[in-house]
Amino acid sequence: MDTLDQKLVEIFPGKVVRKDLLHRIKKGTNVPTFVLEFLLARYCASDDPAEIQAGLEAVLATLQDNYVRPDEANSAQSKVATQGKHRFIDKVHVNYVEREKRHWASLENFNSQRVAISEKFYRDNQRLLEGGIWAEITLGYNEIEDDDYTFYVEDLRPIQLSRFDFDGYMQGRKKFTRDEWLDVIMRSVGLEPSKLSTRLKFHYISRLASLVEPNYNFIELGPRGTGKSYFFSEFTPYSTLVSGGQATKAVLFYHNQRKKVGLVGFWDTVAFDEVAGINIKDSDTIQIMKDFMANGRFSRGAEIIADASFAFNGNIDHSIEQLVNSAEHDLFIPLPKEFDLAIMDRFACYLPGWEMPKNSSEFLTNDYGFITDYLAEAFHHQFAHTNRYEEVTKRIRLGQNVEGRDEKGIKKTMCAFLKVLHPDGPPSDAEFEEYVAYAIESRRRVKEQMNKRKPDDEFARINLSYFAADGKEVVVYCPESKNANATQQPSRRSMKASLIAESATSPVSQSVVSPAIKQEPLTSTEISGAAEVTESVPDLKEKHFTIFYGDTGHSYESIIGPYLYGAKSIEIEDPFVRMPHQIQNFVRLCESIVKLSTIKRIELITGYDDDVQKHELEQKLGELKQSLLETDIALDFDFNPNIHDREIRIDNGWVIKIGRGLDFFQKPASWFEIGTNDLALRKCLETKVDIFRTG
Repeated sequence: MDTLDQKLVEIFPGKVVRKDLLHRIKKGTNVPTFVLEFLLARYCASDDPAEIQAGLEAVLATLQDNYVRPDEANSAQSKVATQGKHRFIDKVHVNYVEREKRHWASLENFNSQRVAISEKFYRDNQRLLEGGIWAEITLGYNEIEDDDYTFYVEDLRPIQLSRFDFDGYMQGRKKFTRDEWLDVIMRSVGLEPSKLSTRLKFHYISRLASLVEPNYNFIELGPRGTGKSYFFSEFTPYSTLVSGGQATKAVLFYHNQRKKVGLVGFWDTVAFDEVAGINIKDSDTIQIMKDFMANGRFSRGAEIIADASFAFNGNIDHSIEQLVNSAEHDLFIPLPKEFDLAIMDRFACYLPGWEMPKNSSEFLTNDYGFITDYLAEAFHHQFAHTNRYEEVTKRIRLGQNVEGRDEKGIKKTMCAFLKVLHPDGPPSDAEFEEYVAYAIESRRRVKEQMNKRKPDDEFARINLSYFAADGKEVVVYCPESKNANATQQPSRRSMKASLIAESATSPVSQSVVSPAIKQEPLTSTEISGAAEVTESVPDLKEKHFTIFYGDTGHSYESIIGPYLYGAKSIEIEDPFVRMPHQIQNFVRLCESIVKLSTIKRIELITGYDDDVQKHELEQKLGELKQSLLETDIALDFDFNPNIHDREIRIDNGWVIKIGRGLDFFQKPASWFEIGTNDLALRKCLETKVDIFRTG
């Protein structure tokens, strides 16, 4: 043991473990770290080599007998059936099956989805219902053949400390210097601090920030294999990792039917792994996410307040140097298109994952560190019971370019650093300034990327600064972009710049956006007073463009209107004019046709899901047909459940294909906002538009 080991063992007896023991066992199993250390603390709490060796053998024997590997599920089930009961270490979930009106437990590696469980277990351990927990679980065998289950839970003990003494934790911290404590934290997460620079150590502290600071929004993008998800999947039982897939509002926030709060109500941190693969189909989910990230509350029929932090992890498959020097791309390039500027603006910290070392035994420590579960409890206590924001506010002095969300993000990062590194009291001035500079850099990285994306100067004040103890103002830069003009002074361009340029050079200018307005007959006075009546025929051209997610300014009038000139009939083929809002879109198209053209016949071919829906469609379209007859326009409609393509054909030869058909508008977050009625003001979904002439 070195000096720091001796000091740690003396001050925190029974709370530390040799991390090399963990590494030796970890390589042979995929059991989470806090589970292994739970066993190591039970069997290897000694400095005597012989006792440690005996303890390791006991741990391995326990894993051999109680831990179920996925490919041993059948053998484990047979063991319970043969012995009558057996104790396992496994991750346990409890699911409510609505059609049966009862709860069932499921064990991941034991591979059983239908284990009977008493209410007392999931009542006392709510996380069983939200993501599941690792536990020591005793399963019994049910010999009653008439029952609809084979196994039942006889006993369940979560793998967590039963009691935590935060005062003892703080008093122990007072006996270490800041740098010693920083090294203790590094060793506790399994890293050897002598192999890491102070900057790298701060990066690892940033990964821990969301575990100690409520409503802290953090993102790390970088190469694979740097351990981005480790801190949220194995380091603590108080976080949950959402691995890609679809993130729904029912799972994340609130399930309206069950009247249950989602993941944000039960975990300190909800981490999103492989953020580029997140699939968010419902625009409501993004809006609720924005509200929650902004102030920790949202409304879903009920006002919900929760403290969960959001951590987003993802990979960058591009050169960082090329990205910061690119006029077109930025460091948020892996994010899904649904993550707009409003989401990005809520990130307090962007950790430069490209600076993190790849996972390697070279960086693993062989010394002592806190039992992971003990440190996780310390962080959880501070997450729930301590607030350092006022302390930071009184002490920090920020420059004038630091705006509202900048200030909030910087201060929350500061709070996290104080909780992790100074749980016992304030840091020195020099230490405090180190944290301020790091927190500002972390927020500046977010603001620089938003500034590159925004076509105006909303986020242009990127030179964030603070005032040092001597009164000098210090501007903080991000090292990767400090000398990159494309990031520091980005060109101002819109994603629709090419469309604007095309519009400017096209004969179809703003003066003929709606050239096909119905022509009323000229009176005799007008005819006699005119030497010559010349009809202006617009010179229409083919167009191929993309409507981007979140764009406004697009409507049926602006896209289709110019091409209705001189037409008498129009055919709309769209398989998805069936839901109420889709029918309403078709009504809006008909209104545009009435206003802008001399069309006399409209034909619609659409699909349906079932006979009930078909009957409702016939009724609603019948009402529209009757209404159009009053404007001398005949509507014919037919159904074809097998069609897939979307196309609008006009009898003057023009064909308009919109990738999403008529349904390319986002659903308003509220029906009492701008864009509800005027589609030109409503945000769009991303879709391609192709306009061409046939014949």
